Amino acid sequence: MNEFRRVVLNRILNITIIMAEKLVIVSDMWGARKGLWITSYLGYLQQYFDITFYDSQQLANLDLTVNTEENIHNAFVTGGIDTAVAHLLKKEQKPCHYLAFSTGGTIVWNAAKMGLPVKSLYNVSATRIRLQKDKPAVPVRLLYGSNDSFKPNDNWANMLGLDLEVMPNYGHTLYSDEEIIRKVCLDLLQQVTQIAPQNKKAV
Repeated sequence: MNEFRRVVLNRILNITIIMAEKLVIVSDMWGARKGLWITSYLGYLQQYFDITFYDSQQLANLDLTVNTEENIHNAFVTGGIDTAVAHLLKKEQKPCHYLAFSTGGTIVWNAAKMGLPVKSLYNVSATRIRLQKDKPAVPVRLLYGSNDSFKPNDNWANMLGLDLEVMPNYGHTLYSDEEIIRKVCLDLLQQVTQIAPQNKKAV
């Protein structure tokens, strides 16, 4: 048994009961096409949560002939994010927890401001929220790499009353690193078990 699973199992034993909480995961702008790392999150978390996964490109109805980074980014900025927000609002109408990456984090952030029922939002490398002057009225956790040029600054965080957790020596795609994956999964387990009513997930 590796160290990560040992820590998780010990935490579960200490808590005694694990919740059948729903967790919605929203991908970065690449969706499932370059998201093999997402399977690591699913592998760790699916035994503890009822998980729904959304490919952000599908939420945004992107249908690009050339899937370059620039084209995808432009498609999201020029309407794709708004489309994804609208679809998420229609698909998810009951309160649950959210884990979102990069552009996916922006989508959930904006949807939460428009009434998406969110129990908690864990955003990793969320882009473009640094341009916003208000926040959703939900519990938000923000994680960035210190070398991420898209991360908000401390002044922005202070203005909105938010804490930025910054990991030294990581860039924008830190969420694909196995060490960060383990950290985020443990953070989620700890966070959700503290704020959710206790109901053991049926196996």
